Formats: sequence, structure tokens, C-alpha cells
Amino acid sequence: MQSQKSNKMWGGRFEDGSDMLMQAINASIGFDQKMAEQDIAGSQVHAEMLRAQGILTAQDEEAIQSGLRQILEELRAGKFEFQVELEDIHMNVEARLKDLIGEPAGRLHTARSRNDQVANDFRLWVRDHYDLSIDAITALMRTLLDQAKQGVDWVMPGFTHLQTAQPVTWGHHMMAYVEMLGRDLSRMKDGRERMNECALGAAALAGTSFPIDRERTAKALGFDAPCANSLDAVSDRDFALDFLNAASICAMHLSRLSEEIVIWSSAQFRFVKLSDRFSTGSSIMPQKKNPDAAELIRAKIGRIMGANVALMTVMKGLALTYSKDMQEDKEQVFDAAESLLLSLAAMTGMMADLKALPENLQAAAGSGFSTATDIADWLVREKGMAFRDAHHVTGAIVALAERQGKELHQLDIKDMQALCPDINDNIYSVLSVENSVASRTSYGGTAPVQVRAQIARWEEKLKE
Repeated sequence: MQSQKSNKMWGGRFEDGSDMLMQAINASIGFDQKMAEQDIAGSQVHAEMLRAQGILTAQDEEAIQSGLRQILEELRAGKFEFQVELEDIHMNVEARLKDLIGEPAGRLHTARSRNDQVANDFRLWVRDHYDLSIDAITALMRTLLDQAKQGVDWVMPGFTHLQTAQPVTWGHHMMAYVEMLGRDLSRMKDGRERMNECALGAAALAGTSFPIDRERTAKALGFDAPCANSLDAVSDRDFALDFLNAASICAMHLSRLSEEIVIWSSAQFRFVKLSDRFSTGSSIMPQKKNPDAAELIRAKIGRIMGANVALMTVMKGLALTYSKDMQEDKEQVFDAAESLLLSLAAMTGMMADLKALPENLQAAAGSGFSTATDIADWLVREKGMAFRDAHHVTGAIVALAERQGKELHQLDIKDMQALCPDINDNIYSVLSVENSVASRTSYGGTAPVQVRAQIARWEEKLKE
């Protein structure tokens, strides 16, 4: 394959153009054009700072700002023509600026490098997607709070090992996911705060000899401060890894909820009914209503967690500072962020439409001897029995019910007294799932009074 000469902006050092294969592997404009608006925002602030410091004339700055505004309009109108031979978004914007305003365009790159420019663009992009993710997680939490309020006292089976364990409430189950997403929200906010430092001014790696004002640039772009070490500023991608880690854990939580929706909506469970808007049919089986939205959300964790592993692998062996390997940092982050936002939006819509079926939940709540622990607790509380002894007696009662093919509340008192003479009719008071649930009044328990308190706590927190 023949090499191709082109007028590269770094071409003073090179006599020949790049081989076409080199151009193909080197160009990033196919994906980093997503950072176009962030790139222009950084350039606008950089130009303003250069003028304020006397490095640019007011006339040159005015020309640069005018050209950048026109480029932004072209980008938003879809009229900007990206050129692969110009490699990346920075050189595409700069080349277009030169077409528009001529010589002053070349002065914009004073006191900066593509190294600090791309690091800063990427920081701005990730920060924007932290904000979008925070909003999307909050919206889903509010939807789950609505579900919890609706079913605060609907009894349902709680599971361990996907086997019936103890009765809980629908509201309590929904609030478990509110707690998970609350931690996701905290991680997103924490990551955003930690990464909010400006890389511009680090230049290639060592800073610059020009009298720039990095604090001014940082403040204008909404950063808390400039990065304190120029080497770290251009080579750090922790902010992207932090985001991917938070996104991976959030996607894992969405996957767990998706799995429950798949199970609950099956004919064998019939705990919930999905809306048509978030279901699909079968091309051959007319009776089918498939929970495809939940299944697709469940699968997104593979892409998002894969992005986390991919970027960690890219970064793990890189000496300071910038290496071209780091061009492979963006596609995974872009894809992961978009996958997470889509998943959160789809889950919010699906949960808003989802209808729990209280009758079916209640019918299942008492199955599988779910109130057995309440018998043991009653023996301890009312008869002063050691818990291990009470556990043994309860196990014998469960075995009796299993042999007779009955639920616990259907057993005859005389049959239970044959196993434990201390048992009296009062034991039936703890065998109903409603009483079992109502008795779990410890902080964080499933009693409706506790669930209402947690709903109120989260509603207040989300107002903040």
C-alpha cells in the first residue's frame, strides 16, 4: 500500500505523509468527535485566558471566538465535515478555524498541547455524563419509591437461594433497590467531585513558559481547581476508571432487578404484569409476552464491565506520561456511558408501567413454610426456650406439615403439642404472613411502619 502525503499540522518534522494503514490505526476522529462541544468550550476559555494574560491580542481573540462560534453552529446543525486525515477532533476544529479566520487560528494553540487538550476534553465529557447518570439514577429511585408506597403492606415471599424464606412486603423489596441505587448515586457524586480538576495548562507534560492563569481557566470551565501536577494531568485516566467502576456496579444492580422481573413475570410466578410498551411477542407462539427489555438491560453489564476491564488493561503498563495507547480510552467509556443511560431510562419506564399482582404475591407469601422462623421466635419469646431448642422443635413441626401436605397455619394444635407440649392456641397468631411481617419492626425491617419510615427518609434525601 502506498504512502499518502498530506498537510499535517505536525508535518514540519516529517517529509513523507503517513501510510494509509498508519492513518487508519492512528485516526480517532471516528469516535472522538463526540467531544466536539467540549473541545470548543475548552478552546473558547483558553483563548479568553490568553487574551487576558496579554498573550493574544484582543483582535485575534475576537476572530478566534467568532470562528469557534461558527464551528459550533455547524456541528449542531450537522454541517461540519470531519476529515480522517486530520486525525482527531482537535485538529479538525483547528483546521476549520484556519479556513474561517486565517492566521489567528494558529495562535490558539499557544501554551497548550493536544495532550492536555484531550485530557481536558475527556474530563469535561465524563463530567457531563456523571451529571446525566446522577439524574437518571435519581429518576429511577423516585419510580421505585412510588412502587414501594403503592405496595407498602402487600405481603410477598422473601427468598434466599431462590427458595421461600420469610414473608416480606412489596414495599420493602422495592426499597432494597432504592438502597442499592442510593449507593450508586453516592459513587457517581463522589467520582464527579474527585475528578473535577482542569488539565489545561499542563501542555505536553511539563507545563509552559507562558504566563498563563490556570486558575482562571479552571474556574471558567466549572472545575474546582487546576490539576496540581502536569505529568499526572496529561496521563491520568482515573476519572474515567472511576466512572466505569461506578457504572459497572450500577449496571450490576440493574441486572439483578432485571432478573427478578424476568422471574416474576413468568407464568410460574405471576407476581407482576409487564406493560406492552416494554415487552415483545414471538414470531411463532402467539401466546408469548417476553420481558425483552429486562433481558437486554440484564445483558448490558457485560459491555459496561468489559469497558472497565479494557481501560484498566490499557493503562496498567504505561510509563509517564502520555502514550498513544491512551487513545484507546474513549470508545469503551462512550459505549459504557450510553449503555448505562439507556438501561436506566428503560428500567425507569418499565418499572413505572409495571403492575404488581397483590393477590398472587399474598398467595405465594405463605407457601414453603415461610413463617417457620416465627414459630421459633414465639417459643423463645413466650416460653423462654433456648433458640437452638426452638429451632429443633420448629424443624419437627415443618416436617410434620410436609408429611401431612399442609401449610403451617393448617396444622392441628394437638399434632403440634405432641411435638412440644408447651405450644398453645396463641401460636396461630404468628402463623399468618401479615402478623409475621408486622412483627419485623427492627430498624430496616419489613414491617410496614419501618418501610414507610425509609420511604420518607429517601424522599427527603432526594429533595436535596
